[in-house]
Amino acid sequence: MSYDESRTRRYAAIARFLIRHGRSDLVSGASLDEYADAGAEDGVGDDGTTDRAEAFAADLEAMGPTFIKLGQLLSTRFDLLPPSYTTALSRLQDEVEPFDVDIVRTTIADELGSEARHLFTDFDPEPVAAASLGQVHRAALRNGREVAIKVQRPGVRDEVRADLETLARIATVADKGSDLGRTYGFARLLHEFERSLRLELDYRREARNLLRFGDLTSSYDLLVVPEPVLELTSGRVLTMDFVEGRKVTDVGPLGLLDLDAHAIVEQLFSAYLKSILEDGFLHADPHPGNVLVTPDGRLAILDLGMVATIPPRLQEKVVRLLVAIGDDNGEQAARVLADMGEPLERYDANAFRDDVTHLVSEAVATGPELQAGRVLVDLSRVSGAHGLRPPPEMSMVGKALLNLDQTTLHLDPEFVPAEAIREHLPRILRSGLGTSPGSLVTAALDAKEFTSQLPRRANRILDDLADGRFRVRVDAVDEERLHTVLQRLANRLTLGLVIAASILGASLLMQVPTDTTILGYPAIAIVLFTLAILGGVALAAWIVVTDRKVARTELRAEKDAAPRI
Repeated sequence: MSYDESRTRRYAAIARFLIRHGRSDLVSGASLDEYADAGAEDGVGDDGTTDRAEAFAADLEAMGPTFIKLGQLLSTRFDLLPPSYTTALSRLQDEVEPFDVDIVRTTIADELGSEARHLFTDFDPEPVAAASLGQVHRAALRNGREVAIKVQRPGVRDEVRADLETLARIATVADKGSDLGRTYGFARLLHEFERSLRLELDYRREARNLLRFGDLTSSYDLLVVPEPVLELTSGRVLTMDFVEGRKVTDVGPLGLLDLDAHAIVEQLFSAYLKSILEDGFLHADPHPGNVLVTPDGRLAILDLGMVATIPPRLQEKVVRLLVAIGDDNGEQAARVLADMGEPLERYDANAFRDDVTHLVSEAVATGPELQAGRVLVDLSRVSGAHGLRPPPEMSMVGKALLNLDQTTLHLDPEFVPAEAIREHLPRILRSGLGTSPGSLVTAALDAKEFTSQLPRRANRILDDLADGRFRVRVDAVDEERLHTVLQRLANRLTLGLVIAASILGASLLMQVPTDTTILGYPAIAIVLFTLAILGGVALAAWIVVTDRKVARTELRAEKDAAPRI
């Protein structure tokens, strides 16, 4: 199949998907109507929101790895999708048929420079797990160390790249041609997704994530993070410790009796709070499937391909938000959220504050059953409903804590997350008040520069004031563009007035008898009418041509700025 034919089929699949799930406005806004004929009649039955959400997730899953990952990312966007959809997307199964073991061996040889039989012993040809991006095999090193080898699926990078190029074109046009696109900014959302997926396709980054998270949890003896083998890791092959264990949700009540569940849960929750709110490192997907109970009674944390960095300014705001929720201060929580988010045109500050205050009060009223993850998720959803776009990292923090709540609830139903957060907040606040040596050096250099430059700059300002040369320039608008628009408007208005005056003059001259006539009417009047008609046609053509030229220029600029993988 040629590249153009493959891309056309992808456009058609996306158009059918959008129409099937009630987004025909995006199809027309993104100019996908020509691709939407085949299969467009297959509608989703109106059997309830949950059924439609499950169909939405299933259709995304059927479209391939790019859309599976897109669905997993959308499951964290509680400000964009209703609860039934985020719940359905969070259960997306990233499991597919495994690819041939000969391809696995070829990839290992190409990436690591040596055949698998020379690098590993007891290489198991049957995969432990197979996902849309890669699959995992069990093996052992020459020194007897048991490892898991994660090998990327062949051709997946080219497939993802092509899908992202298609989505980028659609998002750019939809942002210009549909109200939904202008409201949510699909190109921006796609850029965030592209960045996350590009990093997830580089297994060297996942190895660094394993090392960093292992270092962050090194003081917790009941937590295990597999250590990567860096010399046997590349962009498409990841070698790490093999961890024996069962999914935490597969451990029944009798199995939990053999564990020190309360201590495990306390360490797990403490480690994640420290990682997120102190170190700014977020394991974005700690769902129960990525957490194993090992035979020696510890908890293993796997799959660190999807992580996010929480900047210090956002860490501070999340801490303030948690403090406001703990103090039942809904207005303070609303102020923090408003400071974090990006208001849209329909943002209603008063209604937003009232709903946040009510939500916080209801959450606090639950007492010990208060779950911080659920509250943050609900706050993200309220923000989106009122036209306030929260930072994506906040939704990911809420989703991570929500998944963490599910794990801790299964291990220890008596564990109270709200109390654990309250106990750790003083330590988190103390760490936030601390200053690193690097920041002290930077502050000292800034102070030195300020002190050395202040006298010279003050003298320059005073000299300009004394000589009458002091000016203040404010770049509030694009003056050059505004001048061009006003000039074009004035030209059109002037030409329109001239045409209107010509028509009015010709009408008056129609009543004046003259010797020279055309078709029985005064010749001068007919000439003026003809000139007015020609001028009107020329004005209309000029408006259409210039507006299309400006639109094409802006669209080309946005395409050039669109993300690429």
